[in-house]
Amino acid sequence: MSIEEKAVRKVVIAGNWKMHKTQAESLEFVQGFKAAVENADETRDIILCTPFTSLAIMSKNLHGSRIKLGAQNIHWEDQGAYTGEISGGMLTEIGINYVIIGHSERRQYFGETDETVNLRLRAAQNHGITPILCVGETKAQRDAGETENIIINQLKKDLVGVDQNDLIIAYEPIWAIGTGDTCESIEANRVIGVIRQQLDNKDVSIQYGGSVKPGNIDEIMAQPEIDGALVGGASLEPDSFARIVNYN
Repeated sequence: MSIEEKAVRKVVIAGNWKMHKTQAESLEFVQGFKAAVENADETRDIILCTPFTSLAIMSKNLHGSRIKLGAQNIHWEDQGAYTGEISGGMLTEIGINYVIIGHSERRQYFGETDETVNLRLRAAQNHGITPILCVGETKAQRDAGETENIIINQLKKDLVGVDQNDLIIAYEPIWAIGTGDTCESIEANRVIGVIRQQLDNKDVSIQYGGSVKPGNIDEIMAQPEIDGALVGGASLEPDSFARIVNYN
C-alpha cells in the first residue's frame, strides 16, 4: 500500500474514557487539552468518548473547537421501556457525532452480541451518528490460531445492512486492552489488513486499540494499514492524550 492510498483515509484518534471522570473532572481535562491540540495536524479527527453524565456539559464546552464528542453506547430503539439505555435522539440533541459500539467490555460483561451490535450500528447511522465498531479476539482464540476467523465472523454479522461510507472500525485485541500488552505494530497492521479485505469500502478508517500509549503511538501510526487509535487509559490525562494526537 502506498502513502497516497493511506492518505485518502481519515486519521481518527479517539479517547474512550470508559467509567471515569465526573463532570467537574471532565471540565478540568478540557481546559488543558484544548490548548494542547489546537495546532494538531488538521487532517486528524479528534474524538472524546465520555460517560453519559459528562456529554451535555462537554458538548457546551467543546462547541466551536475541533474536538468531537462521542458516546460509549446507543440503544437500537428510539424510545421505550429500556431502563438504563440511551437513544439516538437523546444523543443527537446534545450534539453527539460518534458512538462506540461492540467494545469487548460490553460484549464480555453486559451480554452484547453480534446481533445487538448490528442493531446499534444501524440505529446510530439512522440518527446521523458515526459508529466506531470494535472487533477483536481473546488470548485463547489467538493462541488457537483463530484470530482471522473470529474477526471475519464478527464483521459478517455486525455489518449486515450497515452503510460502510459512514463507519469507523477499531481492531482491539482483547488480550491487549488494559493489560499493558500491546499487539506488535506489524501484527496489528496485518490483522487490520485482513479486516480491510472484508469490506466493500476499502477507505473505511480502521483504528488500533489496546494499550496505546505516548511511547508507542509513533510506531503504530507508521504502519500503512492503521488509520488511527482508540485509546483507553492514556486518554485520561490531557498531556498523555495530546501527545498521542500529536504523534510524529
